[in-house]
Amino acid sequence: MVADTIKRLLGRERRTHAVPEGTRVYAIGDVHGRLDLFETLVGRVREDAAGGAAEIVLLGDYVDRGPDSAGLVERLVAPAPAWARWTMLRGNHEQAMLDAAGDGPDARRVLRVWLDNGGRETLRSYGTSAVVAYSDDLDVLDRELRARVPARHLDFLRRLPLSHRVGDYLFVHAGIRPGVALAAQEDRDLLWIREDFLDSRDDHGFVVVHGHSITRDVAERDNRIGIDTGAYATGRLTALVLEGETRRYLST
Repeated sequence: MVADTIKRLLGRERRTHAVPEGTRVYAIGDVHGRLDLFETLVGRVREDAAGGAAEIVLLGDYVDRGPDSAGLVERLVAPAPAWARWTMLRGNHEQAMLDAAGDGPDARRVLRVWLDNGGRETLRSYGTSAVVAYSDDLDVLDRELRARVPARHLDFLRRLPLSHRVGDYLFVHAGIRPGVALAAQEDRDLLWIREDFLDSRDDHGFVVVHGHSITRDVAERDNRIGIDTGAYATGRLTALVLEGETRRYLST
């Protein structure tokens, strides 16, 4: 009894986190237009699931930077494979693309921000020529975005949720605002937050599984697990596998 108390006081006893019995979850980090890596990793997930049911949670950032955002979104719009249930979350790059395609009062500035953060590569994947995609003619680029990206792709991205909970794990794109109840979290934080979340040692009441912030290796902490390993630049797309109280990883 005394020894148990001392362990808790010294922080040596860690809470065990789990997903419900009979559940196997595969969380996949930021893909960023790397359809090739996505197909490879999903193939490995299928082999790992070995015929059993699997829940695949995608953490967002499907578009921008990599070469085939259009192909990846088309792949995600299609029905999920029979052996898996897919949950797809929205990332900040999807949000930036949606904002760029909108009609807000700051539309031109929003469009430029998106273009300069991977949007040009996305337009290329939808068929825009390199000459146009890398030009500074915002009027032409705005027309290209509206003409070439199918409305059903944008509608699909708009419908994506921002968070998903399974057992003791919360899945979001970027993170959460520490000290704020989940129901009171702002969309901007779920999509964009960095340092305030990454540096926090708070016990959130669950482990947050997130992407958004690139690390060379998986960033596993007591209160969060970051699995954005920079696939578009490194060729390494990572999946966290959760079953019962166990954690392991698959990677391209």
